Amino acid sequence: MSAATVTLPPISIPPHPTWPALTAAQKGALKQRIRALMQQRDAVLVAHYYTDGDLQELAEESGGCVADSLEMARFGSVQQARTLVVCGVRFMGETAKILNPEKEVLMPDLRASCSLDDGCPAALFAHFCDQYPEHTVVVYANTSAAVKARADWMVTSGIALPIVKHLSERGEKILWAPDRHLGRYVEKLSGAQDMVFWPGSCVVHEEFKSVALERLRRLHPEAAVLVHPESPESVIALADVVGSTTALIKAVTELPNETFIVATDGGIFHKMQQLAPQKRLLEAPTAGEGATCVSCAHCPWMGMNSLHNLATLLEQGGQPIEVSAEIREKAVIPIRRMLDFAAAQKRV
Repeated sequence: MSAATVTLPPISIPPHPTWPALTAAQKGALKQRIRALMQQRDAVLVAHYYTDGDLQELAEESGGCVADSLEMARFGSVQQARTLVVCGVRFMGETAKILNPEKEVLMPDLRASCSLDDGCPAALFAHFCDQYPEHTVVVYANTSAAVKARADWMVTSGIALPIVKHLSERGEKILWAPDRHLGRYVEKLSGAQDMVFWPGSCVVHEEFKSVALERLRRLHPEAAVLVHPESPESVIALADVVGSTTALIKAVTELPNETFIVATDGGIFHKMQQLAPQKRLLEAPTAGEGATCVSCAHCPWMGMNSLHNLATLLEQGGQPIEVSAEIREKAVIPIRRMLDFAAAQKRV
């Protein structure tokens, strides 16, 4: 189904942050200080797989969580700590606040956004939705609280396919936002008909190029190719495994291959190497015909999280994530629907 024309706003992509190098002793002392500060604030650390490996280690060492967006949402909603410290990007902090309005939610840098989020402004999206009043609105987690408030369902890459399949089997028409590549992939596998797509994409996954990937694969014919479904269709077509961050990590641990070419943010390599240290991991190329290497397989916004600014946040305080009661009351509905659906699937 042809969608209404949408002119997306320009996305301002920040430079990749650089942080002072630390010796092992300095790193250990900094982690110890952060753990003490977190204990003082009754805080728990939740980090995404794409963040720096030091933050992932600290989250696990301190009783926190390292996960994809779905598990981050689940974890934060069942924690007793008064403060949630979210190392990731802003929509993750907003989701944590929506599910836990009574808790303080902090992030090392509130400027850590997401190209999918920035490319789907709430007012423009609401106007787009108004043109399809008979459609069920399904939004990816990578959206603002205000966009979620306009939706019927929220999904992550790990649960998008079963939810859309479920809705399609009920005869519902789907309006999908904001990542068109993930949306097309879900449409193809779910059997949904005539989905309407917001024309967004992730600046990291958009940069993976099929021509260069084919060349790399010829150099490593023994390698399995792992692709996140935010990637372009031509890249997905070359994959041995397509899936969420959790699914790709699982593939590295379970497949017999010794070498993997990975088409998603390079931050995921930390967990993969932690679980399968004997495996060889290669970044899928962001160079070749048509490439601009805007991201070079590393999200600049995820890079805004570090031990340095996490320590500063806990020592000096920072502006907490705020979501208005009006927005929260609407946005929590599609999030809860997803979590309830996921819980029901686990019971089956």
